[in-house]
Amino acid sequence: MKLVVTGLSKSFGAVRAVEDVGFTLEGGQMLALIGPNGAGKSTCFQCINGQLQPDAGRIAFDGRDVTRLSVAARARLGLGRTFQIAQVAASLSVGQHVALALAARDPGVWHGVRGRGAGADPAELHAWLERFDLGALAGRLCGELPYPELKRVELASALALKPRVLLMDEPTAGMTRADRRGLMAIVKQEAAGGLAVLFTEHSMDVVFGFADKVLVLVRGRVIAEGAPRRIAEDPAVRAAYLGMAAVGAPA
Repeated sequence: MKLVVTGLSKSFGAVRAVEDVGFTLEGGQMLALIGPNGAGKSTCFQCINGQLQPDAGRIAFDGRDVTRLSVAARARLGLGRTFQIAQVAASLSVGQHVALALAARDPGVWHGVRGRGAGADPAELHAWLERFDLGALAGRLCGELPYPELKRVELASALALKPRVLLMDEPTAGMTRADRRGLMAIVKQEAAGGLAVLFTEHSMDVVFGFADKVLVLVRGRVIAEGAPRRIAEDPAVRAAYLGMAAVGAPA
């Protein structure tokens, strides 16, 4: 699997939100897209996901140009997404939410799903919930859960769809350090199995603890790209974003 972005640009009136952004993401890699607020990270994500159409540039998925495809069409090709604010159906139980995602992998079962995941295999659902430490919460409504658990439900549902590329926008926002590391450890396991992961993140312990490669965006343009240690030590990156006291090179 390979996601190739070249010359991606997007403006809103006179504001150049993203300008000539390009990178390659391979299966098995975790690429962190970082930068200060207003750097263009969300715009870049929305263009890759299909929520926005870029003014220029190309997005290729396994050699296929998907630049003008809809969000749904990209999802069918294997492009998944999680959001900074967890997107879950508050009226569904945890079990129903994950079951619906498991059932949705096979379009042929939709007639039996009845909107609440009835087409999912019970044994697979149980195993999936246990993997994300959600088994004890299976009967709880998503709308009743604390935020860290909501993030796990969102991730479990996104991964249940078996994407080949997963976009994660601030996946650990609002979580403790322990919760952040636990959630990202699951993602790292998926990447080891061939999943390609592109994520934005402000918690530098997550970036330098889990990313294989880091892309730094400032004012819509890429100012640096490379291994986490090199990025942490880059003077231009530290001046523009990290700050001299923000983070040292990873141990």
